[in-house]
Amino acid sequence: MDLSVITVTYNNQSEIEAQIRSVMGGLFHHTWEHIIVDNGSKDETVGIIRKNFPHVVCNENKKNVGFPSANNQGAHGASGRYFLFLNPDMMVEKGSLDTLIDWMDAHPKIGIASVKLLDETGKINTSASPRRFPTVWNVVAIFFKLPHMFPRMLDQYLMRGIDPEKEQEVDSVRGAFMMMRRELYEQLGFAFDPRYFIWFEDVDVCREAKRLGSRVMYTPMISCIDRVGKSFEQKNFFWKQWQFFRSAMKYFWKWGL
Repeated sequence: MDLSVITVTYNNQSEIEAQIRSVMGGLFHHTWEHIIVDNGSKDETVGIIRKNFPHVVCNENKKNVGFPSANNQGAHGASGRYFLFLNPDMMVEKGSLDTLIDWMDAHPKIGIASVKLLDETGKINTSASPRRFPTVWNVVAIFFKLPHMFPRMLDQYLMRGIDPEKEQEVDSVRGAFMMMRRELYEQLGFAFDPRYFIWFEDVDVCREAKRLGSRVMYTPMISCIDRVGKSFEQKNFFWKQWQFFRSAMKYFWKWGL
């Protein structure tokens, strides 16, 4: 098996069908499977998958176990040489995943890769671009919403000014679209550190990859529509703030200040 596409869903009945169909159109020449782990959806997400897409492996959790743990569930049963962690609100281009697999095959030192993520109008989605590893000050600024008053203060962390048409090694890429080499997964023993529930798990695994000598790359050779955070929009402000704080504490406890 060349590619295992792994998707974690939570109340995504409005997005999941388009995402699955885009995956089906993204691969013509390589073998693949699509594994979906549903994190306790209360809507018709699971029903839509089971009724319309019998080829999709759908694992149903009774409750929300968090993004890292659910992705780890999917990876545990996956057969691919590569794993693509793909959010349910993403749409890949026709044939693009074939292209990305070929590119990964030609670059064996790359452990993790992501691509050009666009919004629904076709513009670069700056909120989903690669980022540098965060400092404590970056996290404090985000938590207290300081960039609303000082818009340029996170320019370095957010890599504002990055050339989206240039292939380059970066600190971290977003977990919404993350291609991972199986060998890296086997070295780590997980896709994402299960100590996190949401937030920082993608930064953490990129840092783990670099610790093990793998490269983390951004390539603009293909693009993907990212409708950003459709599941996350369902959560209230205080829940998001608490999860962000908890994950930040775990991240800096693990990696140091």
